[in-house]
Amino acid sequence: MPSTDVVVLILAGAMSAGFVSGLAGFAFAMVSLGFWAHVLAPTVAAPLIVACAAFAQIYSMRQLRRGIRFDLALPFILGGLIGIPLGAWLLVWIDRDTFRLSVGIFLIVYTAIMLALGVTPPQRWGGKIADAIIGWIGGVMGGIAGLTGAVPTIWCALRGWSRDDQRGAMQPFNFALQIAAVATYGFQGLLTQEVALLFALALPAMIVGVAAGVVLYRRVDDVWFRRIVLWLLLVSGITLVI
Repeated sequence: MPSTDVVVLILAGAMSAGFVSGLAGFAFAMVSLGFWAHVLAPTVAAPLIVACAAFAQIYSMRQLRRGIRFDLALPFILGGLIGIPLGAWLLVWIDRDTFRLSVGIFLIVYTAIMLALGVTPPQRWGGKIADAIIGWIGGVMGGIAGLTGAVPTIWCALRGWSRDDQRGAMQPFNFALQIAAVATYGFQGLLTQEVALLFALALPAMIVGVAAGVVLYRRVDDVWFRRIVLWLLLVSGITLVI
């Protein structure tokens, strides 16, 4: 059985990450890593995070199923599924710490500028082809470090999509890529008994967090949702740099 310190961090990470995922529809991995990376080996933390994130998406999508936009999500999903194998292959050649530092700095600079500028004119160019390319980038980043949602979320904001359209597209996108990652980890033999035990421990706390996040999501408008997402991206960037 895990020690008391491990149990506390697993529960705190599950509830916090679940809340953020329920509210914004992404960032489970970034939040949970802030807790779990201290006590879990990477080969345990990675499959646990992906499994929990996938379940969180199932729960929140069920609660908000009327808002799911598969028509918007499909180009992202197709591009992302193509990108995941490339990202997994690049994992051998790219230093993950350098990659995370670069992504963290990018997120900090981008969100600081967007928070300073306020609402910007929506970008319409590229259509679904551009969406698929952005999904591919998310897939590559997901294969390297599990960061599937950062760039697609920024792209949705640049598109000027409403909070419902943005979330309706990003949740099925993230879920599809998380399922692909779970299958990859299973193929690699990383879905161990330890991962299953920790998943069972984290599940109740995660559900409480997701439910609370969904409740808050229903109470915010487009303006506040944009601000919340930008601040979450900023905190995520700072976390990656630290």
